[in-house]
Amino acid sequence: MNADFQKDPETYAIIGAAMEVHGEMGNGFLEAVYQDALEIELTQRNIPFTREQPIPVTYKGHTLGTPYRADFVCYGSVIVELKAIKTLTEIESAQVLHYLKATGFERALLINFATRHLDYKRFIRTENDPRPSAANLLVGEDFE
Repeated sequence: MNADFQKDPETYAIIGAAMEVHGEMGNGFLEAVYQDALEIELTQRNIPFTREQPIPVTYKGHTLGTPYRADFVCYGSVIVELKAIKTLTEIESAQVLHYLKATGFERALLINFATRHLDYKRFIRTENDPRPSAANLLVGEDFE
């Protein structure tokens, strides 16, 4: 059994669902199409999720009127952000980092369907520093 699966079977299962969607559909659709397809795949695999979950943002103790909206929150604790763009950049990673900061969640996936092979990054907050940043997150791109 894959060691990464044993460490984090939930994100492994989500990535597997995304790989199935990418394998069936390829890389030419808009992001919303992949969201619909992933919703079906998550349901078929009995992976619990909420789609377009609002994430409140606070400023100096005040909740702002405009929340972030995560594409999916799976298992009640894994943020899943989907993209259909040529290449993932620091901008998309920063978006995921802000989602982690806003929620306090420990894990997130950034998945890009627009590439020939599914492109994804896995973010994990470390226990030493509860504030997510590039310096204190482990980012994995591969379970192989």
